Amino acid sequence: MRVAYLGSSSFSVPPLRSILSDVALVITKKAKPKGRGYLLENNEVKQIALESGIPFVEIDSFRDDAAQQLREYAPDLLVVASFGLMVPRWALLLPSMGPLNIHPSLLPKYRGPSPIQWAIWNGESETGITFIRMNEKMDEGDILYQTHVGIEPGENAVSLSERLSRKAAEILPGFIDNPENREMGAGIVQNSEEATYTPIITKEMGKIDWSLGALEITRQIRALAGWPTAFTFLDGLLLKIFDADIYDPAAAGEPGLITGLRKEGFLVSTPNGTVVVYEVQLENKRRMNAYQFAQGYRTLINKQLGERG
Repeated sequence: MRVAYLGSSSFSVPPLRSILSDVALVITKKAKPKGRGYLLENNEVKQIALESGIPFVEIDSFRDDAAQQLREYAPDLLVVASFGLMVPRWALLLPSMGPLNIHPSLLPKYRGPSPIQWAIWNGESETGITFIRMNEKMDEGDILYQTHVGIEPGENAVSLSERLSRKAAEILPGFIDNPENREMGAGIVQNSEEATYTPIITKEMGKIDWSLGALEITRQIRALAGWPTAFTFLDGLLLKIFDADIYDPAAAGEPGLITGLRKEGFLVSTPNGTVVVYEVQLENKRRMNAYQFAQGYRTLINKQLGERG
């Protein structure tokens, strides 16, 4: 079997590794300059292709000439996992088996680009892995396989993405090797009346509104732990918050006021519960344990978190 694998993120890596011996071509998004030096960094998918000696192409869109290499490789199967670009009709029609998309959700719920983040932000107790026969519409292909995965208490988007990716990697080899799946035609049509769509995550969504309750704030922090990271301001400086939980759900206080320090971290009040902050990074400083941060920050207690000022 000749597989063309389309992926661009860390989520794409375990499924790619699970079928590596079948992959004839890797297509990934072209790297963008990062940091003050505007350096180009290889994404993990490209790195695996390089290490494994698998031909790869990097594209900004399917209008790039490089994308035409997909025709030359004449794949039997297209596997798409967290690719980040829309795949046009001509590419979807190329593989004889068809195009298979791995989606980290229980479709038709959470169609779109950020299903893991929004499942956590909305307080879902479970999500899943869905294989669909990909079409030109956003995550609307027929469902070929679906399995449920519980969301653990306190789990953030990074750890959940890793678990879902490993789960997809466990399932994928057996699925594509099963002769009954070779035609990929006996899928289940999605009920569009039950569909929901996830908006793309933006940096601005990371700003914490301390007037909200502790439950909503801690969900926001866990949902955005990978990117862009939830943030607030302390003495006019940006303070990223990577990890937090509800400390006292019954306590009510002034929104954003730092009220205490515990071995786990420092406490922040909201109108509906107290939040304990575990891990932070102050502007121009390193990421660190919140307890250690508090010990090194003079008079942190009774400081107000919120606007830059």
